[in-house]
Amino acid sequence: MPAVKPKELPHNLEAEASVLGGLIVNSEQLMTAEEHLRPEDFFSARNRLIYENMLKMREEGIPIDLVTLTERLANLNLMEKIGGPVYLAELQNAMPMFANFEHYCIIVQDQALIRRLVEASSSIIDDCYGEFENVSDVVEKAEEKIFKVAEGQITGDFTSVQDVVNETLDHIEKVREAEGELTGLATGFSELDFKTSGLQNSDLIYVAARPSMGKTAFALNLAQYAAIHENATVAIFSLEMSRTQLLQRMLCSEGLIDLSKVRKGTLSDEEWQILGDASARLYGTKIWIDDTGGQTLADIRAKTRRMKAEKGLDLVVIDYLQLMSGRGRSENRQNEVSEISRGLKALARELDCPIICLSQLSRAPDGRPDHHPLLADLRESGSIEQDADVVLFLYREYYYDKENGNPYMAELDVAKQRNGPTGRINLTWRPEYTRFMDWADDKQYPDEPAPAAANVPF
Repeated sequence: MPAVKPKELPHNLEAEASVLGGLIVNSEQLMTAEEHLRPEDFFSARNRLIYENMLKMREEGIPIDLVTLTERLANLNLMEKIGGPVYLAELQNAMPMFANFEHYCIIVQDQALIRRLVEASSSIIDDCYGEFENVSDVVEKAEEKIFKVAEGQITGDFTSVQDVVNETLDHIEKVREAEGELTGLATGFSELDFKTSGLQNSDLIYVAARPSMGKTAFALNLAQYAAIHENATVAIFSLEMSRTQLLQRMLCSEGLIDLSKVRKGTLSDEEWQILGDASARLYGTKIWIDDTGGQTLADIRAKTRRMKAEKGLDLVVIDYLQLMSGRGRSENRQNEVSEISRGLKALARELDCPIICLSQLSRAPDGRPDHHPLLADLRESGSIEQDADVVLFLYREYYYDKENGNPYMAELDVAKQRNGPTGRINLTWRPEYTRFMDWADDKQYPDEPAPAAANVPF
């Protein structure tokens, strides 16, 4: 495909001239211009050069007017490139109305954005006609390019330590003013909130356990609490269960209704009423469920970016890591999982919200006298531990020891926390409701015997 010629790209030279003319006449408007324009936003090379030198003059404390600008450009041997003193004089007279200065800046900004979109589209077309191993790679690259244009972030840049210091002090001051209040999303578990101060933005949080420990139930409990009590917008990616199955669990957990009765259709009139009240509470939340199986990192990245832009996004839950598909480049599943894990951490930072990802553990705990999980048990990839900001292990002794274990006790092990303490927390586990609760000794235990393992939903 032939390259797009510069003369074909959208631009508005009159608006560019009006911006520069306005700055020559009244340099105090440079602050307004800077809010909208970078030198590269000017289509004309000479206009770009003039604006760039105006910014440098301001940084150097040199007043900007026709005389000082002419002198600077002459000293730098740039007069010929910009069209000489005549062009500068024309710019001075090009400002139609001072009241419209910001509007002229926006016109130039919009034209620059359209040019970037044209250039990105041209690059995408070239990629489509080029050689590639996987169509999903092309789609991911295309979305990345369009997303950067939409965000106005064509390239990243350094941030000065001065800016970071101010930003950090502002954050510390807000925490101090909160006087011990949570700085992240509340989890609904008091001891966990005490250790973590809630689910923190940009954190990648792994919830890992052996099968049938209650990983999905725990993650849904976190999501429900955030949505109902924190008014959070939550995206749930269920790669294993259908959305109907998930919602049944959420309703039973919210209403404390026996899931087996829901499945069998044996609810009493009173339980139906309770279920209706629970459904009303869930109906008013901002929970979004995607139960598409075999999703890739690119799929999840695309959908969460779109949700962030359109609806906002406060929490992402993925159930679970090992069911995510790789891009097919590696024959080694461990390398694929490592790549996915690194991508999830990058996505958490980009979205600036916590991502909870469930993960299976290897069989190693089953073969040890002490079955408590260790970080080394994280399945298929050591990079999971490296990428994670927080690793939570779920463990129930009753799963291994039916005679001596407490069927309603679970342990949550904060095995890793990048910015906080670790340690184990006792929780109450009510399997019939698929609900974890704060530990309350015997207060929340039913009088009847614990349900058989085969009948307990997880």
